[in-house]
Amino acid sequence: MRRISVFSAARGVAALICFTFVTLFTTPLPLQAAQLVDKVVAVVNNEIITLSELNEEGKTVFKRIAATTPANQLEDTLMHAREDILDSLIDKRLIAQKAAENHIRVADSEVDAALDSTIRRNGITKEMLLVKLAEAGLDEATYRSTLRSQILQSKLVGAEVHSKIVITEDMIQEHYREQYTSKIANGAYYLLQMGFSWETPDGGDQSSATLYANKADALKRAERIHKLVVAGQDFGALAQKYSDLPSAEDGGDLGTFLLDDMASDMRSAVADLNNGEVSEIIETHSGYQFFKVLSAGEDALVEKASYESVREEIRSALFEVEAERTYEKWVKELKDKAYIQKL
Repeated sequence: MRRISVFSAARGVAALICFTFVTLFTTPLPLQAAQLVDKVVAVVNNEIITLSELNEEGKTVFKRIAATTPANQLEDTLMHAREDILDSLIDKRLIAQKAAENHIRVADSEVDAALDSTIRRNGITKEMLLVKLAEAGLDEATYRSTLRSQILQSKLVGAEVHSKIVITEDMIQEHYREQYTSKIANGAYYLLQMGFSWETPDGGDQSSATLYANKADALKRAERIHKLVVAGQDFGALAQKYSDLPSAEDGGDLGTFLLDDMASDMRSAVADLNNGEVSEIIETHSGYQFFKVLSAGEDALVEKASYESVREEIRSALFEVEAERTYEKWVKELKDKAYIQKL
């Protein structure tokens, strides 16, 4: 339910605006004073947003639109841009009002820290930043004001939205089951593959010393990485970095195979392996390979990654989704309770 005091104040502002407009058109003013009059484009509770604020907020966007939009589309494009920017200003004003209500403030030192962080993160000096701002039609004061608004919003959203989001262990586990596990049919093997190829000399000479040296080098690489995998290092990460096969892009992931569908050398390497075991190195016609069995057996469950290795990643992803949903709901509730009028 909207508070009567908010409505009364808002209506008072609206009435004052109307009175001001009537006065302006009925009372003679010096030319200089008339030029100082600003137009009100929206009322947000007991505050106004002026045309000059709208133009200042959108000047970079308007400039880009004017430079890139065909003349026959310019008016409509600018109109839609102004509407979007006005909506953004209304949201900012609502957030600022809510922050004031909650006694949330942003100190100058916090703005200074945010400015310094921007400079360090981009590897530039303050002078270089000011040049880039000028190129975009902005000055330091405007940029600091933007930073202040962002910090204020972050504080308020943290208190009003993020602090109320709870990601439970059950939610994480459910996402893990849906996205990181799958069942395979009875008799199938879910395999990871690693391969190390050798280069055949020009002319295809299969007996040259060069070929022998190339094969020895490939075997040496295969043995070194095989030891790392057996010692417990991540197969997928090693495959992406060292494997010569196309499957390397997917961390060596080959998917599922029935024994009868495998090549003879692959079948002999994995047939007797249990879940999680790594095969010996085998020689193929063009290199050395070994495999890891992720899952095998009746109704086996394939885990693309261990739960612990992706738990925090899943939590963060779920939090981001929930934060966006909750924020949109929160802003809608702010608007529903507020007096907003576009003029």
